[in-house]
Amino acid sequence: MKIGLVSPYDWSYPGGVRDHVWHLAEQFISMGHDLRILAPASGIQGKKPEKYILKMGSTTPIPINGSIARINLDPSLSQRVRAVLQRERFDVIHVHEPLVPGLSQQVLRSSRTLTVGTFHTASYSNMYSTSQLAYASAYPLLRPLFYKLSGYIAVSTAARQFISRYFPADYRIIPNGISLERFGPGIPPLPHLMDGKQNILFVGRFEKRKGAKYLLRAIPAIRERHPNTRFIFVGEGRLRPGFQRYVERQGWQDVVFTGYVSDEEKPSYFTSAHVFCAPAIGGESLGIVLLEAMASGVPIVASDIKGYATVVTQGVDGLLTTPRQPDELAGAISYLLTYEAPRQQLIQAGLVKARDYAWTLVARRVMDYYCELLDARATASRSYPRAL
Repeated sequence: MKIGLVSPYDWSYPGGVRDHVWHLAEQFISMGHDLRILAPASGIQGKKPEKYILKMGSTTPIPINGSIARINLDPSLSQRVRAVLQRERFDVIHVHEPLVPGLSQQVLRSSRTLTVGTFHTASYSNMYSTSQLAYASAYPLLRPLFYKLSGYIAVSTAARQFISRYFPADYRIIPNGISLERFGPGIPPLPHLMDGKQNILFVGRFEKRKGAKYLLRAIPAIRERHPNTRFIFVGEGRLRPGFQRYVERQGWQDVVFTGYVSDEEKPSYFTSAHVFCAPAIGGESLGIVLLEAMASGVPIVASDIKGYATVVTQGVDGLLTTPRQPDELAGAISYLLTYEAPRQQLIQAGLVKARDYAWTLVARRVMDYYCELLDARATASRSYPRAL
């Protein structure tokens, strides 16, 4: 089968959708399929040839869902998309975030083959405006594009619940995957973090919806009970300098901002942690970092938001706390630092759950869905032959 995977976001920047597309591509290639990824790419990386990647021009930064999305809004993109689709002649085109402006929408307009869409986010309203009225005004433009899709995938019940409010369809829930080869309890921790301190880890972009400030506000209450703690913040983002200044003003020691961490280093940060904290306030469809923590054998304290509750079962494989409540975060983290037995119970349950999200299983489910849709199309074509 020849498959085209489409990502609307800049391939030169790390991100959840980009990682999802790449891991899915790796699995399909290992199955023997012919595959290409269509994505915009900027900077030096955008000019560098990469195997399997068809680079579809540069990008413009746009605020979407509380973050910054880099998408291609070049008016000449439509011509480039038509030329690529005509040349490649894909059997299946799989568009990730199909309603995001730019490449995804252009592919939907031009595709004449079986086209599948995956909806990753639990909120699209900020794509057009924060007001529901503005979103409703865009609905007539988006509706014809949406119904050009032959199949509909949502990565979680949270993503399905949001998108189906506006675009009802028969969604297949197929989650994000986890690489159990990369993340596991046997990955060596970072030696400089193994000095007897208890490490609390945050991994994510420094933007409002990720909620890092609530973990910062929980530090004094945690240290009242556990003074020998280190807080490790892994990631980049526009709020990071302000957070660092806040820590300096408080005079806190052992609050570490690592900046960007490579894919090779990231698993070792997880195995160096005693607790992983994800204090996001919303806008999360599933939370791949939760699965990475589970697969690494780290107990989780996360916000009780729809996307995270899709992954974490309260009290079984993680602890969920009310969003924006530093005192609750502090209590849950302190509990896990104090009591080893429940900590180990969460760890063991998390390791079991992570296996259900292995990329090999996720990719097989996506491939089975492709085949199901292709079979349905073939059956329909035999039942209703084109008139002579």
